[in-house]
Amino acid sequence: MKKVINGIEISLREADVTQYKWIGRDEEMRFLMASWLQIDKDDLPMTPVLVGDPGNGKTTLACASAQEFDQPVYLMNCTSDMRPEDLIITPVIYSGNQIRYRGSPLVSAVINGGVCVLDEANRMNEKCWASLAPLLDDRRYVESVIAGVKIKAHPDFRFVATMNDDPSTYTIPGYIESRLKPVIGVEPPSGEVLRAIVKANVPYASEDLIYSIIQHMLKDQDAFFSRSFSIRDAIEVTRYAVRLSREGEDYQKSFDYILNTGSESL
Repeated sequence: MKKVINGIEISLREADVTQYKWIGRDEEMRFLMASWLQIDKDDLPMTPVLVGDPGNGKTTLACASAQEFDQPVYLMNCTSDMRPEDLIITPVIYSGNQIRYRGSPLVSAVINGGVCVLDEANRMNEKCWASLAPLLDDRRYVESVIAGVKIKAHPDFRFVATMNDDPSTYTIPGYIESRLKPVIGVEPPSGEVLRAIVKANVPYASEDLIYSIIQHMLKDQDAFFSRSFSIRDAIEVTRYAVRLSREGEDYQKSFDYILNTGSESL
């Protein structure tokens, strides 16, 4: 898909095809979707941020909420070496030394309308955040220095950032932090909800196997709620346990392999 803005042709990304399900913890989804509403014609949607431990469903919540909001999803993963032009428009040299402009998932959402999920957003440096400042306030536009265009956001454009708290992240500048509201915490689920999440993601696993794994994880509540374990861990352990059970092994081996030796053995 292409769009011409001020005589500049920009190639846009297609929306991501996502089939995320959000199970339990309805309040978080309600908070997020409320922030995207427009109550009045002069009202503007908010620019929320989801915070929580890795693997507890922040991206899933963002994408599932976008589906409920009936908007396409544009996922963009952030890295520490990201440049402002990576966030907006990147020049690409084709045959014959022709320069074409390629819009990022963020800009594609801005132009087409839809939800941009800026994943792991606090891995970006301040220069990247500065390029988004006018998009995150009532101006609602981004400007590409490389392409020389100012792009006004579609009325249906919505934004959400996800952030982890770990040593590899940057501090968010104050002028950006004031724009990222509301801050919605994504907490670990209860044991009952965790079992339902695992069952939805590993439907071929038996109820007894899922129950045994979740009970084992929850034996040490402090470890589970201090990010030693996560929803992602529970799903991956269950997937691996099903494979091992086909070979006659006990689920305990999958638990030990994935949780206890995973990161230390790399």
